[in-house]
Amino acid sequence: QVQLVESGGGLVQAGGSLRLSCSASGSIFSNDMAWYRQAPGKQRELVATITDNKRTNYRDSVKGRFTISRDNAVNTLYLEMNSLKPEDTGVYYCSVGVMGYSSTYYPKNWGQGTQVTVSS
Repeated sequence: QVQLVESGGGLVQAGGSLRLSCSASGSIFSNDMAWYRQAPGKQRELVATITDNKRTNYRDSVKGRFTISRDNAVNTLYLEMNSLKPEDTGVYYCSVGVMGYSSTYYPKNWGQGTQVTVSS
């Protein structure tokens, strides 16, 4: 099972930017992957997905602001976050999983998460 380690979180003012990275212990070449986040007191929610052939999808609230990408050569997943808002605050987790035929993402493994805090 691939181990995942997120990094790049921190404290940023509203309107700022952060770039999250997720380093995998093994090859991610044939895997679909995703970023999730969990705000205090709320359920974990899917933020963005990227398939093995680099097709992407985003939740509506981050479209146009966040970009998910992957570099299979270094087994790393990224999330570029711009125009950050206080409601983007939470722990961000990367995931390895499977994208089903109905474009539903099924996670198989998680990282430990990285905290993102956006101040107003």
